[in-house]
Amino acid sequence: MGSLFSKKSTPKSRVTEQDQAVLKLKQTRDKLKQYQKKIQLNQEKERKLAKQCLDQGRKDKALRLLKKKKFQDGLLEKTDNQLDNLERMVSDIEFAQCEIKIMEGLKSGNEALKELNAIMSLDDVEKILGDTEDAVAYQQEIDAMLTGTSIVEFDEEALEGELDAMLAAEEEMKMPDVPVSGIDMPEVPDHEVGEGEKGEVKERPRELFAG
Repeated sequence: MGSLFSKKSTPKSRVTEQDQAVLKLKQTRDKLKQYQKKIQLNQEKERKLAKQCLDQGRKDKALRLLKKKKFQDGLLEKTDNQLDNLERMVSDIEFAQCEIKIMEGLKSGNEALKELNAIMSLDDVEKILGDTEDAVAYQQEIDAMLTGTSIVEFDEEALEGELDAMLAAEEEMKMPDVPVSGIDMPEVPDHEVGEGEKGEVKERPRELFAG
């Protein structure tokens, strides 16, 4: 029963000191903006009042109002500089937080990669590959015994030579044949040719091409 009424443990807050610092800076920035807006409203009212004083001939009061406006202009300039500093500081802190998250992610990734590399080393990979090759060779021997055939080993050089021969044969088949039929070639005499016969032999090729 005591456990039922015991206080529950409050979850740990995820808000960091950097987050709180950024929140305070942003709150200060918002207050400065409100202060600027208040000054600007007052300047507008006093500008109208100074104009009325001039219209009424109250030059001294109008001059005091203008001096006050100049003083407030200086305040606005100072608050602008402070706002720039606050914005820059907020951006720097937020960027630094992003960098920390990136570094934490890289650190976790490196640790996970080291653990995976430790699970399987190069020696383990080589052993697995070797066992796989042995298993494949053993299975081929079993298949050869069951089918009654021997394991065929291929000679790469012989296969390449056979392929080259096939390609050469195809090239020869593609070459056009030179026609030899239909052309009467001059007969070669089987005895010594005389001077008169030489002239006849020379004239026969001319007759063939002229025809």
